[in-house]
Amino acid sequence: MKVDVRKVVSTEEEGAEIRAMEITEEIQEAIGLLENRRGGIPCAEGSGTVVCRTDEIYYIESVDKRTYVYTKEHCYETKFRLYELEDMLPFHYLRCSKAMIVNIRKIRSVKADLNARMTAELLNGEQIVISRSYVKDLKRKLGL
Repeated sequence: MKVDVRKVVSTEEEGAEIRAMEITEEIQEAIGLLENRRGGIPCAEGSGTVVCRTDEIYYIESVDKRTYVYTKEHCYETKFRLYELEDMLPFHYLRCSKAMIVNIRKIRSVKADLNARMTAELLNGEQIVISRSYVKDLKRKLGL
């Protein structure tokens, strides 16, 4: 993809132009970044609510019909179900099992595991299992 940058004079409005044959998830992500939109997920914290930014989330897990959002240092509970969060999250999130969604930008390394599964080590040192039915999607998103 070719990128052109042109400096404008102070009287011109700054802007960006994207020319694409189709609007892909990656193009939508670029639009969001250019418009300075950082999505967030409302989560419970004590008696209040905190909005957890999507770029801070490592993974989201469903346990006993409750959904938890994990960041580097915190674990929050959210009212949303995983299928609802899949629609809300940017393209760099991946369903990696029936009960988990992972932020692929937080993956340090992956390695093959038994029964065609994979194990991913996250930047915070945690290890998660990628179920065999989701391995193909992970490889595609990582370019493997």
